[in-house]
Amino acid sequence: MDSMSALKDKLKADLSASMKARDEVRLRTIRMALAAVNVEEVAGKESRELSDEEIIKVLTREAKKRREASEAFANAGRAEQAQAELDEQAVLEEYLPAQLSDDELNRLVAEAIAESGAEGPKAMGQVMKVLNPKIAGRAEGGRVAQAVRARLAG
Repeated sequence: MDSMSALKDKLKADLSASMKARDEVRLRTIRMALAAVNVEEVAGKESRELSDEEIIKVLTREAKKRREASEAFANAGRAEQAQAELDEQAVLEEYLPAQLSDDELNRLVAEAIAESGAEGPKAMGQVMKVLNPKIAGRAEGGRVAQAVRARLAG
């Protein structure tokens, strides 16, 4: 078993590269991402190495925080901070799987509904259970839930 995930190795290598390049945004963002991964590794009863999948979940959560913070800053008329958050989000998204298009998402939702035999809005949990492993980091939870809800209602 290798000691570390490939994604964590890449983050560390990119951290060094951004230090050498004096790329402040990348440096700050990758440091923060590695810190979030480290926090996740020591959370719980015993520390452990995260798998690439788990690291993707952490990075997805961090990217979502950046997007939400950017919106909050923009609404408060603080364009510079909003842009800084968007810049960090862009760096994080380089490490995430490509996001699903609406068509791809809707196709997966339809397949999951067919597979689970779900009918009506109450069956949302069944559909999400089938769907989540297939989507794994390629679409935000809220967007997925919205697509499922729309499909089950219609």
